[in-house]
Amino acid sequence: MPQHAGGSLSDALFSADSVRLIDHYVIGQQGVDGFDLMQSAARAAFRRLVVRWPGVEPLLVLCGAGNNGGDGYLIAANAVRHGLAVRCIAVAPTEKLGGDARQAWQKAVADGVEVQALADIGEPELDSVFETAELIVDAMLGTGVSGAPREPFSGVIACCNRSGLPVLAVDLPSGLDATTGAAEGEVVQAAMTVTFIGRKVGLYTGQGAAVCGDVMFETLNASAGVVESGEAPIAMLRRWESVLGWLPARPANAHKGRFGHVLVVAGCRGFGGAGMLAAEAAARSGAGLVSLATRPEHVTAALARCPSVMVHGLIHGSELPALLDAATVVVCGPGLGQNSWGQQMLQQVVESGKPRVLDADALNLLSSRVVTPARNQILTPHPGEAARLLNCLVPEVEVDRVAAARKLQSLYGGVVLLKGAGTIIASGAEAVDIAGGSNPGMATGGMGDVLSGIIGALYAQTYAQTTEAPARAATLGAVVHLEAACRASADKGYIGLIPTDVIDALPLVFREAEPGSNCSKEGE
Repeated sequence: MPQHAGGSLSDALFSADSVRLIDHYVIGQQGVDGFDLMQSAARAAFRRLVVRWPGVEPLLVLCGAGNNGGDGYLIAANAVRHGLAVRCIAVAPTEKLGGDARQAWQKAVADGVEVQALADIGEPELDSVFETAELIVDAMLGTGVSGAPREPFSGVIACCNRSGLPVLAVDLPSGLDATTGAAEGEVVQAAMTVTFIGRKVGLYTGQGAAVCGDVMFETLNASAGVVESGEAPIAMLRRWESVLGWLPARPANAHKGRFGHVLVVAGCRGFGGAGMLAAEAAARSGAGLVSLATRPEHVTAALARCPSVMVHGLIHGSELPALLDAATVVVCGPGLGQNSWGQQMLQQVVESGKPRVLDADALNLLSSRVVTPARNQILTPHPGEAARLLNCLVPEVEVDRVAAARKLQSLYGGVVLLKGAGTIIASGAEAVDIAGGSNPGMATGGMGDVLSGIIGALYAQTYAQTTEAPARAATLGAVVHLEAACRASADKGYIGLIPTDVIDALPLVFREAEPGSNCSKEGE
C-alpha cells in the first residue's frame, strides 16, 4: 500500500496480470475449486442483475471462449433456473472451450439453456437478435485479452452498442484493457460492470471510466488470498468517503495563521478570470489567507468578485519576490500566458523554492525549460499538457495513463496529477492514487483553475510541512473537486455546469468532514 495514504483492501487496484496470479493462488494454494469459484462469480453477477433490473427478460447472454465466457454460461443457467427467458449466443465456438469454461457450458446446457452458435446466425439477422432482448450480458472477452477485438467479437460489440439496450458486463466490458483503461477498438458500453477477486485499474480511468457504468465489486470470499498471494496493487481508489479524515482539524481557538497563506500567480491580459477562479477556490477550501498576483487591469474585478482575497497588480516579475516571501504555497499558471510577463512570473516562483502547484501555462512554459526536479511541487497537467511535457502525442499519454503519470513524476519530481476521467496522482510511491468517478459537466474551461486553487489551499494547511503533504493535498483536492462538481450538477445538470457552481458547492462538501460545530456555546 502507498505509505503516504494507506487504504483498505477494497480500495486496492490491480493489474490484469496480478488478478490472474491472485486467482491462480486462490485455486492452487488455498485449494478452492476453480469451477466452484466460477459458480460463485456467476451467482454474484446474477444477484446484481436482478437487483438492478428486477423482472427484466428476455436476456441475451453473449459468451466467449475463456473463463469470462464460462461465467456467462453459468449466469444464463441461473436465469433459466429462476424462470427468466434467456437467449444464449456462443460468440466463440463451443468446441474451443476447455477446463472450467467447458464445464460451465455443459452445466448450462444440462440446466436447460439453449445455446446458439454465432456462426449459425447470418450477419443480416444479427441486429434482429438484439431487437428481441431487453438486457444484454457481456461475457465475451476477459482480462486475458488485449488490443483491439477481432471479428467476430468487434462486430458483436458494435451490435451491442447500436441496440441501445442496457448491458451488464462480466468482470469488464469486452474490448477494454483491464490494466490501462484504454480501448484500441470497439468496446462495450455497459450500464453496470460486476468485477471479481480484485478491482482492476482499467475500470476506473481512461475509457474505463466512460464505458463501465456502475462498477460492482465482488470479493468471492477471496480476500485472504489477495493478501497472501503477495501481489501488490498498482493503484489505490480514492473516493470522498475514504478521504474525509485527511482534512486538518480546526480547534476552537484556530486562527488564520494556522491554515497557510496561498499566493495565486495568474491572469495575464484577457485571462483574468482564471486567476480569480483559482483564488476564490483556495479561499473556499480553507486557506487562512489568499493573495492574487495578477495584471493590474484585473484588480478591480477580482476585488469585486471576492473581497476576501488580497489582490496585487503586477507589471514586472521583479515585484513578485516580496509576495512570495509571505506565502506558504504558490499556485502558478492559470491564465498566466506564455509571453514575457508569464515567463518572468514563473521564473520567480521556481527560483523562490516555495512549495508550489503548477498548472496550465506554467506547465506549457515548463515544457520548454531545463528544470531541476523538486520534491515540493505539484504538477496538474491535462493530457495535452502532459504530452508536451513528455514530448509525445496525446494518444501516447492516454494509452496508459498510469505509466504516463509515473514517467512525468520521475522527470519532474514531487507529485504529478494527470487530469481526466479517473484522475491519476503519482507521487513516487509504489502505487498511484486514482480519484474514483467522473463527471461530464467538468469538461469546460476554468475547471482546472478551480482544482489548482483547491489543491493549493489544502497543501497550505496544517500538514504543509510534512513529507506526505503534496501527495495528500493533490489526491484530496482531486476528490473534493469531483465531489463538489457532482453536488453542483445534481442541481444544475451537466450541460450548464460552470466552474463557479463548483466553487459554490465546496462549503457543503467540506462541511461533511466537520465532526460538529466547535463554536463555544453558553451553558444552559
